[in-house]
Amino acid sequence: MTTQAIFLDRDGTLNEDPGYLGDPLKVKIFPGVGEALSRLKNNYHFKLIVISNQSGISRGLITEKQVYSVNRMVNTLLAKHNVQIDAFYFCPHHPDFSTAEESECRKPSTQMILRAAEEHNINLSGSYFVGDSVADIKCGLNAGLKTILVKTGNGRESLSILQKENKIPSFVADNFSEVSNYIINDSTGVNN
Repeated sequence: MTTQAIFLDRDGTLNEDPGYLGDPLKVKIFPGVGEALSRLKNNYHFKLIVISNQSGISRGLITEKQVYSVNRMVNTLLAKHNVQIDAFYFCPHHPDFSTAEESECRKPSTQMILRAAEEHNINLSGSYFVGDSVADIKCGLNAGLKTILVKTGNGRESLSILQKENKIPSFVADNFSEVSNYIINDSTGVNN
């Protein structure tokens, strides 16, 4: 049986983005994220999958080990809300520091989404992508997902760029409570 998923960007979407986040002690989850994810996973049975570009690794600014530590801290903080991210996928490459072939995993490429879909038996047609950047929304659109731009992180700047390029997200949310309400209403057809 396939399952529905919510693909999530990490930095700027779930947590504050200080730039090349390598210190788990600097992880600050945005208000409302824990409650919203808990509701989506525990009440509506969505898988939660993080898809992130982590070019700081190829730039030599952070290590892969630090990315894993930050991911663990995200789940530690979310556990207070009785929820965990099911899987984290990240692309450590950047075309300025890696080969073109290595960099093919970078969003807006769908490579990480397709890998996650295969590994977790995800039905993409009933799934969503939530992010704060142009690459997040393009990645979701490229994979045929419903897309939600959240105005945390770079969301406000990204919206005007996406509008100019006519790459309009399915929904624009001010915060994560609006994200979860949209997904619940859209997936169930019930207004709550």
